[in-house]
Amino acid sequence: MDFTEWITTTEAAELTGYNLEYIRRMIRNGVIAAEKKGRDWWVDRASIETYAEEMERLGTAKHDPGGQGRRNKRE
Repeated sequence: MDFTEWITTTEAAELTGYNLEYIRRMIRNGVIAAEKKGRDWWVDRASIETYAEEMERLGTAKHDPGGQGRRNKRE
């Protein structure tokens, strides 16, 4: 059985506060799970919620994946 809850891209944008184009970009890049049904994309609700929660947890650290920080990086 498939227990996946599918939501539209519009619903995903409303749920997370992300721009609709950002949701679509994440789908294209494989960042969140989604399926195309007919002409519309449907997003796995758990996938987008997990992503949004992780971005919230990371805060500003999401912009510095190496953990170096601009000020600390010396070349």
